Amino acid sequence: MANKIEIIGLGAGDIDQLQVGIYKKLMNGETLIYTRTNDHPVINTLKAEGITFQSFDHLYEENDQFGDVYRNIVAQILVKATEEPIIYAVPGHPMLAEKTVQLLLEQDKVPVEIVGGQSYLDDLFTSLKIDPIDGFQFVDGTSFERNQLDYRHHLIFCQVYDSFIASHVKLALLEDLPPDYPIKIVEAAGSMSEVITSIPLEELDHNLKVGNLTSVYIPPAGSDLLNHTFNRLREVISTLRSPNGCPWDQAQTHETLRKYAIEEVYELIEAIDGQDDEGIIEELGDIMLQVMLHSQIGEDDDYFTVDDVIQSITDKMIHRHPHVFGDRKADTVADVYKNWGELKQEEKGNKRISLLDGIPKHFPALSKAAELQSKAAEVGFDWSNADQVWQKLEEEITEVTEAIENKDGSEIEKEFGDVLFVIANLARYYKINAEIALNQTNQKFTSRFRYIEEQLSEAGKQVADTSLEEMDYYWNQAKERNE
Repeated sequence: MANKIEIIGLGAGDIDQLQVGIYKKLMNGETLIYTRTNDHPVINTLKAEGITFQSFDHLYEENDQFGDVYRNIVAQILVKATEEPIIYAVPGHPMLAEKTVQLLLEQDKVPVEIVGGQSYLDDLFTSLKIDPIDGFQFVDGTSFERNQLDYRHHLIFCQVYDSFIASHVKLALLEDLPPDYPIKIVEAAGSMSEVITSIPLEELDHNLKVGNLTSVYIPPAGSDLLNHTFNRLREVISTLRSPNGCPWDQAQTHETLRKYAIEEVYELIEAIDGQDDEGIIEELGDIMLQVMLHSQIGEDDDYFTVDDVIQSITDKMIHRHPHVFGDRKADTVADVYKNWGELKQEEKGNKRISLLDGIPKHFPALSKAAELQSKAAEVGFDWSNADQVWQKLEEEITEVTEAIENKDGSEIEKEFGDVLFVIANLARYYKINAEIALNQTNQKFTSRFRYIEEQLSEAGKQVADTSLEEMDYYWNQAKERNE
């Protein structure tokens, strides 16, 4: 039967902050006392009074990662607890930013009792003169993700043990805040040794003494510094649609915005084709604007919010990727497509009567042709190989020629449609998006023809008065220049 582990907190600073009950327990001397680290002013005082501590400081030197340090500490404590009852002492309060305590509470082999201790947060709030009711985030400097940080509230980093951690914190913050952003370094909050240093963010890891009692305070950032965050974008769109906002934004509906969604997607494709990174950023922003406007309209009408939009796509991505978030396997792209199709059908249930029902009505004709044939191919309604599609194309071209010879305008139009339909299918066979391919050719033609216009203009000529031979000459020039 394992013995009990009693976990006590040594408080935030010197011996004057140590609770009387804990002081008496430590002075009792009947139980072996372990401490995560000897680097604490209370331990120095208690050692002078004859109390012996066994620390795990050596594990910090033997392991490169804090996670490994904490796991090794817990493993050794559990072994010791099989031999005799022990006290495990940690800085501050056991339930505040103590990973080893959390690991001990998660195990079920040895009983654990939290005796108590004084948190340093009260002293920290007093020293910094902040009220956490305004919004407060407490972050472990050794383990955090940048996207977790909320700069709208008071932000405090603990566990800033050394300059390496301080540098890590600084680099993360510099992704979002300017180098001269004012921050505060708090050492030994509430104790006689308390020191608060105000510095610009960029100096966080410059010649500053950091240790076991160091905290880093980041004051709330103004909205002008948060334009890169989602919440700020949401606030801006809400303001534009508000009674005091913009008349144009207020007047928009889902229907009036439809054309912009189409335009923005094509502008994004153009930026991608041009390998224009800045253009891609701008056009993605314009597409996001459409999403936010539609979502705000939904919120204004009490139908849905952007949270519903985000949850919908998040749920869909998790459900359709069981090979990532579940136990299904997908070793190849083909496996992924198969899973995707099956799960998509499962989500739609009996809502779709035909396999072709899911294709948007307003798809561009060339894209729609490729999608129709791709859907049919999923159930085996497809050519066996590309050669058969080429043969079909020759057949359709022959039928166009016959319709032209017969001067049958209606039939010519139909047969041209058949030719384009086969070409879309042929592109699909070679894994080419026919819409994008044609759009690239349109751009290439536009660039070359504009080159002709520019050259003729420099020569003082008009396009309408220029021979085909001369225009061909400049066309070939543009072609050689990869225009």
